[in-house]
Amino acid sequence: MVRLTVDLAGRSYDIHIGAGLLGRLGEFLRPLRPSRLLVVTDPRVGSLYAGPVAAALGAIAPASVFELAGGETGKDLRAVEGVLDALQAAGADRRSVVVALGGGVVGDIAGFAAAIYMRGIRFVQVPTTLLAQVDSSVGGKTGVNHPRGKNLIGAFHQPEVVITDTDTLQTLPPRELSAGLAEVLKHGLLADAGYFDRVRRDLPRLLDCDREALAAAIARSCQLKAGIVARDEKEAGERALLNLGHTFGHAIESLTGYERWLHGEAVGCGICLAADVSQRLGLIGRGEVETIEGAIAAARLPTRIEGLDRAAAMASMRGDKKAEAGEIGFIVLESIGRAIQRRVPQPLVDATLAAGGYR
Repeated sequence: MVRLTVDLAGRSYDIHIGAGLLGRLGEFLRPLRPSRLLVVTDPRVGSLYAGPVAAALGAIAPASVFELAGGETGKDLRAVEGVLDALQAAGADRRSVVVALGGGVVGDIAGFAAAIYMRGIRFVQVPTTLLAQVDSSVGGKTGVNHPRGKNLIGAFHQPEVVITDTDTLQTLPPRELSAGLAEVLKHGLLADAGYFDRVRRDLPRLLDCDREALAAAIARSCQLKAGIVARDEKEAGERALLNLGHTFGHAIESLTGYERWLHGEAVGCGICLAADVSQRLGLIGRGEVETIEGAIAAARLPTRIEGLDRAAAMASMRGDKKAEAGEIGFIVLESIGRAIQRRVPQPLVDATLAAGGYR
């Protein structure tokens, strides 16, 4: 087992990464001395793991399970209200703990509900998808979508602990595995060129769900993100770099009603668009763009999207929560392994969107 720490002074917490950790959840949660536990999950993950998890947790406190409808299309305030209702029905108080068992959608909804129930109760992340294990479970961003944009309603609410059982990836659908690799590649691109190269080399093993390769990738991605979060918890500066590919990606998700692609697929395409913009700014060369596009394609992720409206995409990006007074701060690459934030002239953005398949 690997243990990493997100160092946030008085709110620091550990990330435990290893095989077979679901069976040890009681060991990790017992020190929290919860009065009650609510396991929030979705139907697919719940059918696989909720029963054993609730039984194990029941040894330390009364535990119940609440299933969300599942999916990005249901990531809204109604889902949060469902969790709040389940907490109230279970008799949860301020010493209760919410356990998010599932992917990024489950973690975001459960974490936000915990952030606002009784003005904030504790929660624990138990991510079961690669994307959640390397990215969304770490850092305390919680929230839901609004009709006008992704994750516009939310709060920073750090978990008490993150328990990452790598065995759960053996039941992950191949498409979900590829979606998680978008975030793995992103971490290398923005902060560690050597890691990016290693991931590119290991892609066949990662796609084959090789336990050793996955554990190494999860640990390094979490290490990189934990360091950034420790230095900039609430995205006042450096943490914005973690949005590489996300400005474009969130617009793709919003314009397609969160139904066409998974989040990681939209981010993969967004990374290619960000690389294209970086070249147009004169920061990187065509060879580096082709290397990035090749890695995204090798991870079985889309590199372009056909037919979306450019004007609608720009309107969506200007409404993104990271924009300021309608001005978009794009995350671009100075090189593979180094990202920066830049304003980009509109003609260059238009050219990138056209090259990426927008009309």
